Amino acid sequence: MRQSKLNTLGLIAVLIVTFWTGVVEGGSKARRGTAGAQELLIPVGSRGTAMAGAYLAGLSGVEAAEWNVAGLARIKGNGEAMFSRSQWLGDINVNYGVVAAAAGRNYFGLSLKSLDFGDIPITTVLQPDGTGGKYSPSFITLGFLYSRRMTDRIMFGTGVKFVSETIMREQATGMALDAGVQYQSSSSGIQIGASIRNLGMSMLFSGSDLEEFHQPDGTEPGTPAEPRQIRSSNFELPTTFELGIAYGPVDMGPAKATIAASFLNNNFSFDEYRFGGEANVLDILYLRGGMTIGYDPEAYGPDGIKGTKDDSQDEVYEWSTEEFIWGPTFGFGLDLAKITGIGLSVDYSYRTAKFFKGVNWLSIKIAF
Repeated sequence: MRQSKLNTLGLIAVLIVTFWTGVVEGGSKARRGTAGAQELLIPVGSRGTAMAGAYLAGLSGVEAAEWNVAGLARIKGNGEAMFSRSQWLGDINVNYGVVAAAAGRNYFGLSLKSLDFGDIPITTVLQPDGTGGKYSPSFITLGFLYSRRMTDRIMFGTGVKFVSETIMREQATGMALDAGVQYQSSSSGIQIGASIRNLGMSMLFSGSDLEEFHQPDGTEPGTPAEPRQIRSSNFELPTTFELGIAYGPVDMGPAKATIAASFLNNNFSFDEYRFGGEANVLDILYLRGGMTIGYDPEAYGPDGIKGTKDDSQDEVYEWSTEEFIWGPTFGFGLDLAKITGIGLSVDYSYRTAKFFKGVNWLSIKIAF
């Protein structure tokens, strides 16, 4: 038994180190904000967002598809389906649906995320107030999910996401890979997880609106114009790597509590330290909360300018940068299975933000 535990912990350590060495790269100021396909970073689902995304190590069922696909292997019953809707910054509506089913020790799922920008007026240099026409960008992400329960304590998962962005007559497509692992101790209550998301090739916009017609240089007037294609710059995907740990559930009489923490490394933005908790009251009411600390990994010297270093002094780091806009999160959930007799649950979460109004999520999940 002791040797089995050592082998299990050794496997987890190898997986985490493998993820870490393959992904970690400082998100310098020169790279900050340069990644595309930012819709991949918009969180979905109410349980994970209410805990500030900190429950990477133990989030289970279809809700885990967004945070750590390994948790898909902990679906209760034969399968689950969830629909989530939120209004993101700038009044962008985000719709998300996911369904997954068990096949022995294997679990397969399908997810779809779409952004609704509404109708945007078309403007030109000559008509800055609008031409009278409108357009609506289409951003869609389709995911194919797979997870497997390797042992009674170890879950592994991976996913492939196909990304499509269309703006008028320009389109960019790409593919991103997710992978994750979870380990749960059967006796101590400790849970460990690691996840890499949005690993893929660069994307490039192309389309007929990037085509112009010019008369060849040095030709006589009236020479037919020739088409020329304007080549846009490609952009990388917003790859992230995250490590998480959680403890629970802790028996508190009629309630049970779980606490969680995680560290997120973002190649194109701030690193994040996330903390969250959940209280389960009578397996019916769930109360959740969390907070995120944005961490600027670039040192600044005694002159107060970040990115400089004085070799004679220790580096200084900015832990809670003012550029990080996100505040605390909270939410609640109702498991209606005992009341309705079917596996139905409803969850809500809210995240505060500086300069913008907060973000709401509403999710409905059905187990079958």
